[in-house]
Amino acid sequence: MKATKSIEQNRPQEPRPMVRKLLGASVKVLASALIVAGAIVIYRYQINTSPRVDRKKPPRQAKLVQVIHLQKSDCATTVRADGTVMPAQQVTLRPQVAGQVVELSSDVVPGSIVTEGHKLMGIDRRDYDILVRQRRYDVIKAIRDLKVEQGNQAIAKQEYELLGEVIGEEDRELVLREPQLESARAAYESAQAALEKARLDLARCDIAAPFDAIIRERKIDLGATVSLNSDLVTLIGTDQAWIEVKVGVAQLKWLTIPRERGDPGSNVKIYDTPAWGADRFRTGRVVRLLGELETRGQLARVLVAVDDPFCLKPENRDLPQLLMDSYISAQIEGRTLASVFAVDRSHLRENGSLWIMDDAGRLDIRPVQIGFRGTDCVYVTAGLAENERLVATDIAAPVQGMPLRLAPEEGQTSADNRASRQKGGR
Repeated sequence: MKATKSIEQNRPQEPRPMVRKLLGASVKVLASALIVAGAIVIYRYQINTSPRVDRKKPPRQAKLVQVIHLQKSDCATTVRADGTVMPAQQVTLRPQVAGQVVELSSDVVPGSIVTEGHKLMGIDRRDYDILVRQRRYDVIKAIRDLKVEQGNQAIAKQEYELLGEVIGEEDRELVLREPQLESARAAYESAQAALEKARLDLARCDIAAPFDAIIRERKIDLGATVSLNSDLVTLIGTDQAWIEVKVGVAQLKWLTIPRERGDPGSNVKIYDTPAWGADRFRTGRVVRLLGELETRGQLARVLVAVDDPFCLKPENRDLPQLLMDSYISAQIEGRTLASVFAVDRSHLRENGSLWIMDDAGRLDIRPVQIGFRGTDCVYVTAGLAENERLVATDIAAPVQGMPLRLAPEEGQTSADNRASRQKGGR
């Protein structure tokens, strides 16, 4: 028994459970740290020994554009303006004698066309016919009195010569009845003038058109009694119409405005698109510059004349009629600018510059000098050279010197296209 106890006492004691757990955790942490450290060493080794590629800025791609080759030419300026049509001749007829309207032509209807001298209406002639006969009798009586007095003067002259007396000039006139003879002559002339006035009033009973015209308004009817202040009918001349157009003061220098009657003025094309369509127009000419500005817009007022506005002449039958008070647009032909570049207005950029593709295929934002600004195009007088390439394509963010390349033109081969792109990308 003693021997067994001593053996058990000499046997080593087993570690406690807590100690075993701590030892196991330490071993795991150490193993993990060794793995992480090894991975870091391997990563650094790969980073330090791997090949490196230098970063390069990607090449700037050329913008694809279309161009227009510029050529000089002589260009006529065109000034656009708007205006209103008005009659060149317009009159409201009034009678020159009073009476009742007893005749009225069937042509006295608004819109009817009448020729010069055409009888429009007649006033009762009977009173004026009677007055003519009375005045004719007065003339006959005055002629008789004048002849009697001429005979009396002849007798007085013979008696004076027979007496042979010398008397003063005043007494001589009385003796020879010269005052009586002058009075008879004056009475005859007065009667003759009264007869002419009566005949004129009788003729004025017939009212005729003073010129070729169109009836604008009729203001009386058959049977009406009219006085000298009564309005009868309003007429518009058919030979010519006027258009008052408004032009900017700065554009007057391009127009040819006559200074004297007979001088030629600028030719004008007149358009009334809503009524005639876009392709039809009438022609006219500038005749005068009115002597004042339009009050609201401070625009100059220019008078344009158009012949035969109602197309009554055979050569104008197929043209559109120019109606009074219609609102029209006009293109006035101005002076011609020699050796300029005509550029579409849509190609004009900010600050009056143009985009040019230079020989190196790069964008040149170039300021130019503009001689005339029209509605559709501008005429460049300086800043460009012939055969230069105008960039017609819009560029979102243009930069001076940016590379450009030409868009393929119709019929251009792919080889030509590639050559153009290579040239533009350099």
